[in-house]
Amino acid sequence: MIYNFDDCSLDVDRQELRRGGALVEIEPQVLDLLQYLIRNRERIVSKDDLIANVWKGRVISDSTLTSRITSARQAIGDSGDHQRLIRTIARKGVRFVGDVDETRASRAVRSENQTSTVPRLPDKPSIAVLPFINMSGDPEQDYFTDGIAEDVITALSKLRWFFVISRNSSFSYRGTSIELDRVARELGVRYVLEGSVRKRADQVRITAQLIDASSGNHIWADHYDGELREVFTLQDEITRKVVAAIEPKLLEAESLRTRSRSPDDLDAWETVVHANSLLWRLTKRDGEAAIPLLRKAVKRYPDYGPAHSILAFALLMSGYLGWDLMEPQTDEAFRLATRAAELDNNDPWAHLALGYVALTLRRTDEAVEEFQRAIDINPNFSTAHGYLADTLSLDGQSERAILCAEQAIRMSPHDPQNAIFNMSLATAHYLAGRYDEAVGYGRKAVQLRHGMTGGHRIYIASLAQAGRIHEARVALEQLRKIQPDISISWVRTHVPYTPGPMEYFLEGIRKAGLN
Repeated sequence: MIYNFDDCSLDVDRQELRRGGALVEIEPQVLDLLQYLIRNRERIVSKDDLIANVWKGRVISDSTLTSRITSARQAIGDSGDHQRLIRTIARKGVRFVGDVDETRASRAVRSENQTSTVPRLPDKPSIAVLPFINMSGDPEQDYFTDGIAEDVITALSKLRWFFVISRNSSFSYRGTSIELDRVARELGVRYVLEGSVRKRADQVRITAQLIDASSGNHIWADHYDGELREVFTLQDEITRKVVAAIEPKLLEAESLRTRSRSPDDLDAWETVVHANSLLWRLTKRDGEAAIPLLRKAVKRYPDYGPAHSILAFALLMSGYLGWDLMEPQTDEAFRLATRAAELDNNDPWAHLALGYVALTLRRTDEAVEEFQRAIDINPNFSTAHGYLADTLSLDGQSERAILCAEQAIRMSPHDPQNAIFNMSLATAHYLAGRYDEAVGYGRKAVQLRHGMTGGHRIYIASLAQAGRIHEARVALEQLRKIQPDISISWVRTHVPYTPGPMEYFLEGIRKAGLN
């Protein structure tokens, strides 16, 4: 079935939305919402209807529902101001009010069209997840095998960086022996993820590999083992691990493609990827090279949201790590992040930057809300988990902070930011009165990034509270070499502890001799 309306067409079989003939990138859940509204266009659809049929009864907030309706409107060229196609009826619900023509697509015609035209590669990393192969010899395991691939597609679709082929398109290759480069050409993608599932007794092994179809190179491969007794928990865990592994590998592969090109020749996406690869080395030299690239992208592409959101985050990091003064960076970062959210309210980096700004301004509740919004958009966003942990730890919400920091490190075990996340673990344990644990995490933070003064500060306070005064004073002398202006007054001004945790922290660092 194809629904034609305005200048749009929604192909239900292929799970694709086109506007003006061009394929529209749309999250699967937003597509489901749009499809449900169109199917039920003769009536007003209530919030309860949507929760029952689109979210399958899962509890969601009003803000989540509003955000998805906004995304559906944006995808079809509508808006909350005009409501030409999706209209909100106060206190009742929403209704699709556009004129719709329904047609049934011929599979034979579609097959001919697929083989006669080759889609152009999108201007961002593009990937197709093929149906995983059930190697268990048990047809009843097909649902689990398909579920893994479907969940990976859904999770990857939440990453705004990537263009992800819909499930129905990639699953049309089930059971074929077609070469991967041909699959990639026909689907118009650069990367292909394939995998297999093998079951023995109550044990299962999932193998996956990511391939650059343009070169045939294997970018990443891994396998995961688990028990089938908790099948859905295992499915979620495998999905999380695969997506967490794929995201940095894809970004790394895209970054390598851009290095041989002049910055003047790079388009919006490639400029941001190139700058991002520099930024995440977390050195002053690379950071200072990344920021001008991002400024150029913002100037050249004023309506490209990721350039704004990544530049906002880069400026905040430069202030946090002492590459530049924090105050002017915060003001500019707020303007950039606000603009990024206006351009795309579903950009997790925009909400990450807005959360970081709120944290620096000591608006803790607002920071928590923005970081959580980034996680809601992309549950696999390890950076957002880590900075949520940082915010919670500075507020004394130790147990929740520990869970978030551990999640961030588990998602991205080799992340250059792990020094920050270990510092958050040290702070959380310190404020919970577990000084020995705090010392261990503080020491690790210092070892991972010696020039990061925050790691030194919590390490010193933890040593002092643990009664290891001599070691604390030696560590304080090391900190003074890195930060000669360190003082109690400096900490009060620059470190965004909330009032109670601030006094508790200062108690420890005073014992070490700071005044």
